[in-house]
Amino acid sequence: MAVNTSSRQSAEVWTPSDLKSSKRFLLDDFIAGCIGGGSSVVVGHPLDTVKTRLQAGKGYRNSLHCVLTIYRKETVMGFFKGMSFPLASITIYNSVVFGFFSNTQRLISKYRYGDGRHPCGMVDLTVASMLTGLVSVGLGAPVDLVKIRLQMQTQMVLAENLNLAGNVPHGTNIPLRSIAIPTQRFYRGPVHCISSILQTEGLQGLYRGAGAMILRDVPGYTLYFIPYTIFCNLLKPDGTSSLHPGSIWLAGGLAGSISWVTATPADVVKSRLQADAQLQRKYKGILHCIVHSYKTEGAQVFFRGASVNAVRGFPMSATMFLTYELSLQFFRSF
Repeated sequence: MAVNTSSRQSAEVWTPSDLKSSKRFLLDDFIAGCIGGGSSVVVGHPLDTVKTRLQAGKGYRNSLHCVLTIYRKETVMGFFKGMSFPLASITIYNSVVFGFFSNTQRLISKYRYGDGRHPCGMVDLTVASMLTGLVSVGLGAPVDLVKIRLQMQTQMVLAENLNLAGNVPHGTNIPLRSIAIPTQRFYRGPVHCISSILQTEGLQGLYRGAGAMILRDVPGYTLYFIPYTIFCNLLKPDGTSSLHPGSIWLAGGLAGSISWVTATPADVVKSRLQADAQLQRKYKGILHCIVHSYKTEGAQVFFRGASVNAVRGFPMSATMFLTYELSLQFFRSF
């Protein structure tokens, strides 16, 4: 990311106008992160639905088969199932992520170099990235849980219907609408989903899979911001402090693909734990989920959806970083 591009030498004296400008810059990071998050959801949600179905669902041979199945059974709208909640919440989530990351860099620079505007080194960026990943789980875990529950509803209905079909004589047709499934709770929307989880599982239910999410996001954000910074430095023209929008887009996309592909194993475990609570609980925890998945499906199960993550991660992250950087430039032009 374009970190500390407006930095001054530590020997300079801050004036009241500098302090006012600094406070405005702190707010700019949060607002720009909010705008970037919203744009990335619109771009990435369809493939996010495919990824979730592949990782937590069954019956899909590969990514293409999953895409075609969703389209045939649920039309195009099936790819956008559960998007309203992420669109509203991930804007806030990304605002916190980018705002926290930028301000953590400033705090580290202030502590290590005596000036919050001093450019961060790779060690500083790594610490800031890891702390950002840890903090993000507090807000991101409930958001991911609700999104996955909504995305998986059709998958769960089909699986339950398949189990019931095995208990009736061959050739008997049972309309899906005529079946009462007492163990299956359907969610009418995000608010109803949150309310149902709180009633049946308590507050801790909203954080199911949070441990796996920490395993995903702490290294994931490190492999998100660090590659982005490296690519930006490589693509930056000599003697200039600003990047071409195309370079920002490319650097963000490559960083997103790298981060999501390496995070796929932990993402599989997280998705399974979060989708698991809809029916009878299958997994007791992270370790049990890992062992059970390995025994029943082999090591390849932990890379399920990796190709979708790579494809999805590029446009989603490219859009996020480009929108974020352009928003910052716009705000700071005044």
